[in-house]
Amino acid sequence: MEMEEDLFSNSHVIEKLDTAEASQDQISAEIASVHAEYSKRVDDGAAEETQPRIDFPPYRSSLLRHPTKDPHHVDPETIELWSPAFGHQDVHALESDLTIQHNGEPLGERIIVRGRILDGDGHPVRNQLVEIWQASSAGRYIHKRDQHPAPLDPNFTGVGRCITTDDGSYEFTTIKPGPYPWKNHYNAWRPAHIHFSLFGTDFAQRMITQMYFPGDPLFALDPIYQSITDSKARDRLVATYDHNITSHEWATGYNWDIVLTGSNRTWMEDEDAES
Repeated sequence: MEMEEDLFSNSHVIEKLDTAEASQDQISAEIASVHAEYSKRVDDGAAEETQPRIDFPPYRSSLLRHPTKDPHHVDPETIELWSPAFGHQDVHALESDLTIQHNGEPLGERIIVRGRILDGDGHPVRNQLVEIWQASSAGRYIHKRDQHPAPLDPNFTGVGRCITTDDGSYEFTTIKPGPYPWKNHYNAWRPAHIHFSLFGTDFAQRMITQMYFPGDPLFALDPIYQSITDSKARDRLVATYDHNITSHEWATGYNWDIVLTGSNRTWMEDEDAES
């Protein structure tokens, strides 16, 4: 009798967890509703949104991932304004090749990702530290919190970095990442993507974004990608296949430029204003 009660109790808990979890259809309907509301506002004369919404209900944990109080301007300490002092003597050229970091070759489709870092006026951003990190071809990160039951690749760590050249160019050789499940809702899958980090000239300027691959069928289902409500802004996150970047019998190639703010920057809070 005691065992039967335990089994009933456990099944009841499982049922409650399942019914509390949103389905993909529910998430997709929420995304469509937000986008329809945004399109109507733009049609009525509102400004286009170029950045992700910090609180996007279909992205369930977005509420926990942004400040809930008004920002206050603070003066960064000197160390934050003058460090890190990156240069070619600090970042080795081989760090941009994620396929040669171990004794064997990683599994998956070898790719070259190339592009330029530009300001809002189209000028190159030189000597910029660019870092990337990504999942393996099986959609697995080497991280203790990643419990996706996909095989780990002992020859792929998934991190690299480089310094942009005088014309703002960067280049990485890596493996095309696979999609992976996450716990936003039931049967949720993230499109394949590569994380990019740009450090600016100091720690206080760091920016992080994601690069996606063209034609991914998961785009429409992903609330992180869809949290950018403007379709043109979303498209700018998708790399372009470029056959001129490919390497004969070695790797396919993608081009992806990153455009920063520059003189045409998006409106920012007045630094002299009190919050």
